[in-house]
Amino acid sequence: MTANTPQSSGGAATSGGGRTPGGGGPSSRATTDPLLPLADLPGVAEAVAGMRVAVDRVYGHRVMRRRSAEVSSEAALRGARASAALAGADWALEEVRRRGDFSADPEARVMGAALRVSAEAGQLLDIWRASPMRVLARLHLVAAGGAPLRPGAGADGRSHSSGPPAVGRPRLDGESVVDAEVPVLPPPPVDEMAARLEALSQLVVAGSGAPALVTAAVVHGELMSLRPFTSHNGVVARAAERIVLVGGGLDPKGVAPCEVGHAELGGAAYCEALGDYASGTATGMARWIAHCGRAAELGARESVAVCEALQRGAA
Repeated sequence: MTANTPQSSGGAATSGGGRTPGGGGPSSRATTDPLLPLADLPGVAEAVAGMRVAVDRVYGHRVMRRRSAEVSSEAALRGARASAALAGADWALEEVRRRGDFSADPEARVMGAALRVSAEAGQLLDIWRASPMRVLARLHLVAAGGAPLRPGAGADGRSHSSGPPAVGRPRLDGESVVDAEVPVLPPPPVDEMAARLEALSQLVVAGSGAPALVTAAVVHGELMSLRPFTSHNGVVARAAERIVLVGGGLDPKGVAPCEVGHAELGGAAYCEALGDYASGTATGMARWIAHCGRAAELGARESVAVCEALQRGAA
């Protein structure tokens, strides 16, 4: 099984092929660890190094010695706000803090979903490597909250049919994807989606010697390409990216919220980078991984600012 090596067609996870990035033939290295060749793509090593420097700067701040829990909590909040912004609910941070009800309108429900998923993600780190599908299903269930989507749900998230709830499981034949985020490509058919999702799950369980940034970028990009759920795919995909970065040891305290960076770089750049991933080419994959690295750097920079504010007594 080879997953997430660039191909000539869209998408990056496949159940066959055994081709290396930018190469032309089978490779035992790609077969045994299909993510390792991605680490060798131009610019990826620099992206990994840049992220490490940015993350180390946060962990080296004196505030982290005694108040790391506060910094982590603030990073989770800001990450959730940024993820919701990419999904169409671009609220000011103070508005998020002020609100108590996240069910009044579509934007509020998107924000509520992002906040719930951010809180839940931290509880699922130990489960991810053994059962990533269980984690993804749980994140979607939490995102859907108290208003489960059913097949045929409209853009308001309300049910318009009496079928079984399409929550906490991948979509089935005949179920539409109703996401606020503008898709880069149409979602693949259910059979293709299921096969690639299983390949991604096997990849996570098997583990990789590639840097955590590479794995996180692949998980994020593949989930956004597959859109396996009927809703909230972006919020779930970005939470999964953070789970990989935290669980992989690169950012164990979760102080480099990549969602913040993705939002800061802008929705247009995010969609363009996802398109690079979906192209399946070596150049596209390298650009997507570099984009994710830059997003994590910006998230870490945000946490440095939080540390400075805490040190001044301004936060």
